[in-house]
Amino acid sequence: MNIVLLAGGVGGAKLAQGLAALLPPEQLTIIVNTGDDFTHLGLPISPDLDTVMYTLAGIANRETGWGRADESWRTISEVTRLGGPDWFRLGDLDLATHLTRAHVLQNGGHLTQATQQLCQHFGVRCPILPMSNQPASTLVETEEGVLPFQTWFVQKRWQPAVKRIILPENAQASRSVILALQKADLILIAPSNPYVSINPILNVYPVRESLADAPGAVVAVTPIIAGEAVKGPAAKMMAEMGIPVTQESIVLFYEGLIDGFVFDERDQGALDHLDIPQLCTQTWMQTDEDRRRLAQEVLTFAQSLL
Repeated sequence: MNIVLLAGGVGGAKLAQGLAALLPPEQLTIIVNTGDDFTHLGLPISPDLDTVMYTLAGIANRETGWGRADESWRTISEVTRLGGPDWFRLGDLDLATHLTRAHVLQNGGHLTQATQQLCQHFGVRCPILPMSNQPASTLVETEEGVLPFQTWFVQKRWQPAVKRIILPENAQASRSVILALQKADLILIAPSNPYVSINPILNVYPVRESLADAPGAVVAVTPIIAGEAVKGPAAKMMAEMGIPVTQESIVLFYEGLIDGFVFDERDQGALDHLDIPQLCTQTWMQTDEDRRRLAQEVLTFAQSLL
């Protein structure tokens, strides 16, 4: 079977790792959010791509959820001393990734090619695809005005209250993404923030249309447990936008796209009134075994919907 995972951030990377541990690499393709991408210190930064890539390569920093393990910080410390922008912390090892990506892009390559080169050298065997080769930046309208995503998320530590998320018009998926979706038997949506990690992917044409028309099963995994986000600003953002922080809100967000929904056992019974196939299980992934177990349960559930 051909499995496609839509992912962004730490939650997406964890489920991706669980799936990669179970599936032959040729059966799994991961399409990753690039709405978070930006240029910093003159370098193209792709935070979600790198989080997924580092996690699958076994070199992610598990304490922070971002960046590389065993990192050092001499370069960014010197940037601070020289009065440069240091609000987005780039470690010395991480810098090598961004420098290599910049080299590929500046020599006529596109983001998919740069990601393929990096994955090859990090030993990541399953394809990781950026959602688009074009810039497709996410903006956040807040009480302080419209902010680039990383300014809101990192520099301002996602504190300004969110009014709405602004996604670009006319963003196009790469040919690799389109082909992966066309061949998919199962499409899985990771437990990533629906509004700023998954919706940017869905916004890229023709991803949303591909999910709506998919002949196989489409299954989403919730990022919310008992009214709280496992990690990050999803719950805070939902409340600020006037959206109830419930499993039903996540199901309704994906309405028309999904054939099944996976949510945590601490919310058991919350969706009994909805007519949608559902799997209630432990979705909090604290260990590698948790990641593999949830991945297997999601796969089994999704296959039962075919």
